[in-house]
Amino acid sequence: MEITDVKIRKVNDEGKMKAIVSITFDDEFVVHDIKIIDGQNGTFIAMPSRKMSEGDYRDIAHPLVSETRNRIKDAILQEYEKVLAEREVEPAEAPTDEAPAEEEPESIF
Repeated sequence: MEITDVKIRKVNDEGKMKAIVSITFDDEFVVHDIKIIDGQNGTFIAMPSRKMSEGDYRDIAHPLVSETRNRIKDAILQEYEKVLAEREVEPAEAPTDEAPAEEEPESIF
């Protein structure tokens, strides 16, 4: 199974949850709502989950093999780092050398 696309759908600058991600496998199967979380021991991913009646959370979809989880994590974090780097590089609106044209005052008549 090959990871064919990783989309960082939402990036948060504040809080522990840093982004929400969708990942596609073999251009045929997609998993939405994977979260990138900034934890005490570094950044990690949390698979899509739902809250159970007891109050705890259970993954809806998750890899069964740790090697697969690591491949998913690496692909997601690599794309996340790319998005962060692009956000830093984006220049603010560049000032122009031309002075803005002065508007003619409105006639009071």
